[in-house]
Amino acid sequence: MAIGYIHSVESMGLVDGPGIRTVVFLQGCNLRCQYCHNPDTWEIRGERAQQITPEELVAKLCRFKPYYGTEGGVTFSGGEPLLQPEFLLECLKLCHQKGINTCLDTAGCGMGDYEEILKYTDLILMDIKEHTPQGFQKITRRESGQWEHFLEAAQRLHVPMWIRHVVVPGLTDGDEHLASLEDYLKSISHIRRVELLPYHTLGVHKYHEMGISYPLEGVPPMDGNSLIDWQKRINNTVTHIENEEENL
Repeated sequence: MAIGYIHSVESMGLVDGPGIRTVVFLQGCNLRCQYCHNPDTWEIRGERAQQITPEELVAKLCRFKPYYGTEGGVTFSGGEPLLQPEFLLECLKLCHQKGINTCLDTAGCGMGDYEEILKYTDLILMDIKEHTPQGFQKITRRESGQWEHFLEAAQRLHVPMWIRHVVVPGLTDGDEHLASLEDYLKSISHIRRVELLPYHTLGVHKYHEMGISYPLEGVPPMDGNSLIDWQKRINNTVTHIENEEENL
């Protein structure tokens, strides 16, 4: 039996997938994104880690099922949920047995049999840190390569996805960068939505409490209104292409 390590559970999530969702934050992440707001999830067996079995967790999810309606369900987030593949897979299978919609919030940088996991995933929230190898390394301080394998598996299985991209002043903002991202996304199928997420500083206090240096100290939060035009433009482009593919 797989044992999972989770950080916390949010019972009424409204921004991590469609409808009302329970968001399960799993421990463990092998990236070190400059703007990460959850450094307390980096270590799988961190101080706040709670041990739980798939059966115990899904039993909790079933109690929230009346609130999910026709669109809601559970979102497995992190950290990086793919770093606990056995636990994640068992949870996904049990959720499908119980009729609970499943969503996977991931950067695609984990391990395990991605295709088996994706068979029980109804929607992917694909966090694209940066679409170029150089940019990915600068943002995450890790080499690129892993997430492309996950994306290839998702494309083979035609799993629908929402693309998420954090826009950070001086790193991933600017018209040239966003136009390049738009061109890249044209090559990906089954995108249902693109979310440009403005950089915020809500997690900075965690670095101070943990005695960790925050890489973007002094960078101000980004005004989300400045991304409205690009959000509409990229969504219109991707949705148009997706509709054309579905009509072929």
